[in-house]
Amino acid sequence: MVNKLNADRRGFLFASSVSIHVHLKESIFPDSTAFEIATGLLCSTMKHKQRKAFRTRFKPWRLIRVPYMDFTFMNLPPSAAMRVAVALTALVFLLVRPADLAAQKPAQNPHATQPERPTVATHAGTVAAGWVEIEAGSEFDRYRDRSRGALAPVLLKLGLAPRLQLSLQTPIVWPVGGNSAGFGDLSVGLKWRLVNEAPIVGDFAILPSIKVSTGSADAGTGTGTTDINLLFISSHKLGPVDVDLNFGYTRRSGDGTLAPRSASLWTISFGGPARGRLGWTAELYGYPGTSGPAGAAPVVALLGGPTIDIRDWLTLDAGVIVPITGPQPRALYVGLAYNVGRLWR
Repeated sequence: MVNKLNADRRGFLFASSVSIHVHLKESIFPDSTAFEIATGLLCSTMKHKQRKAFRTRFKPWRLIRVPYMDFTFMNLPPSAAMRVAVALTALVFLLVRPADLAAQKPAQNPHATQPERPTVATHAGTVAAGWVEIEAGSEFDRYRDRSRGALAPVLLKLGLAPRLQLSLQTPIVWPVGGNSAGFGDLSVGLKWRLVNEAPIVGDFAILPSIKVSTGSADAGTGTGTTDINLLFISSHKLGPVDVDLNFGYTRRSGDGTLAPRSASLWTISFGGPARGRLGWTAELYGYPGTSGPAGAAPVVALLGGPTIDIRDWLTLDAGVIVPITGPQPRALYVGLAYNVGRLWR
């Protein structure tokens, strides 16, 4: 069982949490187990001496069997580490609630689109089992040095089961300074919605994915690496407004010269109706800074624009991306989501 990271302490944030899987075998956790996990997360923010003092003074620690999680590999200050631990603790307590949290929402029209574009964030919703939806669009980038580039992402979504969706995505890329376009890297992911309308996390899903190097690093259409990604998705409904919170982490192959070995992202997106079939979307997103030969400064940007439902099964979008800080280009985007229909019953 993995309960600590190896010598590369910059590794995946939640790798050490595999130690908790022994408690996930039961459909409902006993309260004592939730207490043990929460206390283990709390201790993960402490230095060695603090942890030793805590174990001495806090007698119930002797009963705690869950290995602590080490956040020091992220070089987080104590306050930030505490916030991470508190967030994880809240998630654990939500997981130990009765299984009725996973009850299905009222049935929705399976032929209605569930656009994951144009935002960087995605929502916890999944395409109905047996149904197919396609998303496509174009983004036109203009950098500070007046150079230009573009990409046209294409996403295929297939409902495999209730609350389970297969995603296949590859972009067509016009690299900065390039004279021709080419296909980018292929990404394959599986979105699994764990709970519906739970306290704090709302609709909560995870989206593990793998990206393989089908593009060209030399031509600028790919990274030349194999990437393992894990995205955590929390979706909420505030009256007519949809709110999606995402946090993701990427670990790449290679030595860091083509692309950073580790990267992460966070997003806060909003969307809702404006008038009739016209809607809107707005998002604040960021890519924390990365290290290594290909490291980059942190990026924070705003995205926003209108959407329109031409039909229940066809949604169009357009808008702008405005950088706040970092090497994010200004951009215009346009695209659509099209629910093709049912493949099987």
